[in-house]
Amino acid sequence: MSIIKTISAKQTSDTLDSSNVVSFYALYELTKPRLSLLSVFTAALGFLLHKPLQNDWLLFVALLLGTAFAAGGVASLNQWMERKEDSKMARTASRPLPSNLISPRFAFVYGVILSSLGLLVLGLGTNIWAMSLTFATLVIYLFLYTPLKKVSPYATEIGAISGALPPLIGWVAAAGVPSPYGWILFGILFTWQLPHFMAIAWNFRDDYNKGGFKLHQLGTDQGRNLALKSLFYTFLLTFFVFSPYFLPTTQGAPSSFYLFSAILLSIYLFIPALKFFFSDNRDKFAKKLFFVTIIYLPLLLATLVIDRYL
Repeated sequence: MSIIKTISAKQTSDTLDSSNVVSFYALYELTKPRLSLLSVFTAALGFLLHKPLQNDWLLFVALLLGTAFAAGGVASLNQWMERKEDSKMARTASRPLPSNLISPRFAFVYGVILSSLGLLVLGLGTNIWAMSLTFATLVIYLFLYTPLKKVSPYATEIGAISGALPPLIGWVAAAGVPSPYGWILFGILFTWQLPHFMAIAWNFRDDYNKGGFKLHQLGTDQGRNLALKSLFYTFLLTFFVFSPYFLPTTQGAPSSFYLFSAILLSIYLFIPALKFFFSDNRDKFAKKLFFVTIIYLPLLLATLVIDRYL
């Protein structure tokens, strides 16, 4: 019996060791790394669009670290708030909390620490504007968007506000205060998210039903109103993309390189957005629109930055 107990104890110890290894993966996944990386990427581009990196390395690094910590923290707290809903949906059931890879209490503390650290780094390393806008991002995402997802399909617009703030945060970190060009960047990110997320909402509508979310419930079950909303924001996105040519900025108007690139990218995005609205096969073109939006955004923002230094 003692031999059996010894073997059993060793197996339990091995299991705990394995769980500890998995917990590092859980902590990483809890931050929604791809979404957090997008926030860091757009914040960095917002900074670089205002000024080149010369003697501002410490400022730039503080922006990146602060944004990364804050984004990871809000993602962790969001998963803590939605752990029950996530357990009901196939696309989220493998997340750390539904999978019991980490405890809810630990996830909550982890999210609070990361968020607080992000605000502290931005407050000390950049300026009050960047820290305040980051704090607004956390409040909007956690206390407005997250609960409204179960109430109204228009929660998407609320969530898009928080998702659009990182490039403005990067801009004000460099500029010190908001200005028209920074708000143009906000407008681009805000409007881009709507066709991107409408495609997700349609593709995963069954999952959202199971989770009790209302994000896809707009008009009839055929998705026409949802596709119309996507198309409307695609038009609005185009307005923001070309608005630097019409609004006064300290940077000056972009060159013909940006103009030509923006025209091509706009056409590239409009085609699947139109097909998503007019086609009977919305499943096919929702997937197409989703992938096009993923390609569109980094190319557009990279073009803006490249044009800035030409």
